[in-house]
Amino acid sequence: MNKVPKGIIPAVITPVDENGDILFSMLEKQVGYLSEAGVDGLFVCGGTGEGAYLSIQEKEEIFKTIKHVVGKRQFLCAACINPSTRGTIQEIKTIQKYQPDYIVAVSPFYIGMSQTDIIDHYRKVAAISDVPVIVYNIPSCTHNPITFNTVKILSDIPNIVAVKDSSGDFCSFSRGLFGQRTSSFTWIQGEDYLCGPSFLAGADGVVSGLSNARVEPYVTMYTAAKAQDWESVKACQKRINDLYEIIQCAGNGIASIKAAAALSDRSTKWMRQASQSLSDGKIKEIADILRRFDEK
Repeated sequence: MNKVPKGIIPAVITPVDENGDILFSMLEKQVGYLSEAGVDGLFVCGGTGEGAYLSIQEKEEIFKTIKHVVGKRQFLCAACINPSTRGTIQEIKTIQKYQPDYIVAVSPFYIGMSQTDIIDHYRKVAAISDVPVIVYNIPSCTHNPITFNTVKILSDIPNIVAVKDSSGDFCSFSRGLFGQRTSSFTWIQGEDYLCGPSFLAGADGVVSGLSNARVEPYVTMYTAAKAQDWESVKACQKRINDLYEIIQCAGNGIASIKAAAALSDRSTKWMRQASQSLSDGKIKEIADILRRFDEK
């Protein structure tokens, strides 16, 4: 039986310079910060890592760098963000040479897909992967949502062990936890506002991009959840909501997260698409929010 992923799983940012070239020394610092804080796993080259803008060769180098930093302290989830089944399979064949603990795959995107198409996609992905597969539901980016009933079907496919749900649909997430949560399949929350409620409902893990900025409340929350200290879980969610102000003030989640990490010298402000990088004025606003957050 495959082991299901659990705990706090930051979606790692990809630091780049103003030309979009990856800064591996910064990546090592950011990953070191997360690893030393006691996270359980790392989500590599996902949406927060700007995986859609990375070549497969860059993804290989990023994965190797992160694996070198963490060793066996954290499990690694390698995200394959590709618009086609064929392209996803090619990525999996390349990246699994480096022995990730899990492969993460989104639904096909750009061209509209039926739920039957999505099921066929994941059957082929699960069959080709040497390691367990996590279904990644992020309809805001793929525009091909994975329905609750489709996840139920996927959960019965051998080698599919979890869904990372970034839809923000807590109704379906709750239905999954209470009706489709088994020892061989789990639901992982991907929306920061819903981390605490998900643990309160019995979730086993969360994937968070915002945790790149300040990971401590997430680690504390999971420790509290395992101890069934629900008041502490709620207090940590309040802290996370306060931290989320860095995204609200700028309106660009990944750029805000990278700017926040840059203020701690663990990244730069630059996005792979440079025009998406935040202005100095917005970065000052983020610095003020972080100062207030750290003072509490």
